[in-house]
Amino acid sequence: MLEATTNPETSPVAADAAPPLNPALAAEARIARVAVTVFPLLVLAAGLAGFLLPDAFKPLGPSVPYLLGIIMFCMGLTLTPPDFAAVARRPWAVVLGIVAHYVIMPGAGWLIANALQLEPALAVGLILVGCAPSGTASNVMAFLAKGDVALSVAVASVSTLIAPIVTPVLVLFLAGSFLTIDAGAMVLDIVKTVLLPVIGGLLARLFLKNLVAKALPALPWASAVVISLIVAVVVAGSAGKIVAAGGIVFLAVVLHNGFGLGLGYLAGKLGRLDDKARRALAFEVGMQNSGLAATLATAHFSPLAALPSAVFSLWHNISGAIVAAWLARKPLSDS
Repeated sequence: MLEATTNPETSPVAADAAPPLNPALAAEARIARVAVTVFPLLVLAAGLAGFLLPDAFKPLGPSVPYLLGIIMFCMGLTLTPPDFAAVARRPWAVVLGIVAHYVIMPGAGWLIANALQLEPALAVGLILVGCAPSGTASNVMAFLAKGDVALSVAVASVSTLIAPIVTPVLVLFLAGSFLTIDAGAMVLDIVKTVLLPVIGGLLARLFLKNLVAKALPALPWASAVVISLIVAVVVAGSAGKIVAAGGIVFLAVVLHNGFGLGLGYLAGKLGRLDDKARRALAFEVGMQNSGLAATLATAHFSPLAALPSAVFSLWHNISGAIVAAWLARKPLSDS
């Protein structure tokens, strides 16, 4: 999960494509390609460190919401007015992406949790991942897959902005039978750790343009380091149960992510979107803000409930990179 860092609005097609909507992010996109490749290794190393040295990372548990706030602030820094103009230009495609995201992933999480008979904490954790907004590593994957990056950014942005309302409601509806859910407290947490930092980043981008432009290329790496630290802290909190639960959690996460990628593409096809848009929706549906899910799981449930988020953080970047590389080699069907 290269969460909320990259927004490479350069055309992924060819050198003679239309000018980029957000030229300042061209350098960031190039660096993001490397970051996406290296990032799973960083997350894996962080997870191993948390598992082998839990006492070193457990004390950092209270800092996780602030670490997520840093990541979301970085997301705000990458957003520009053209990102939101894309919503007005293509409302149907954006609405379809949002609906697909918040229907497919929560529903798949609930179905998989019940089919695998996960214990309550793990079931809630998996459902919580599904109810999280899109992770903007999806923007990079859409770029690499020659997908519609502007649509990808629009869906990721809107899904994040409406998360304070949609995520708690979905969690309450789908996970309430497993554990007690305090939806009101969850709303406040998402506002503090997601909405306010994103708005802060937007304001910084508006009023400190030159400074932010210089910092943009470093954002993927900064976020990669921060999310890796979150994974280490989350794994440390449930290190004692990972050996017993790790296998079933990995299976659940692989199925969850796979359903999201496949059904996201299918949703675009059923919505009669072009191939570029379908590729974008595959990643917008299948890739989640697992940092937010881990934060909420740790704060409202238990470290064990955050384990699916930690595993998802690693796996969806690996699977996303593989699928993006495969799609990049396939010609666009509508070209």
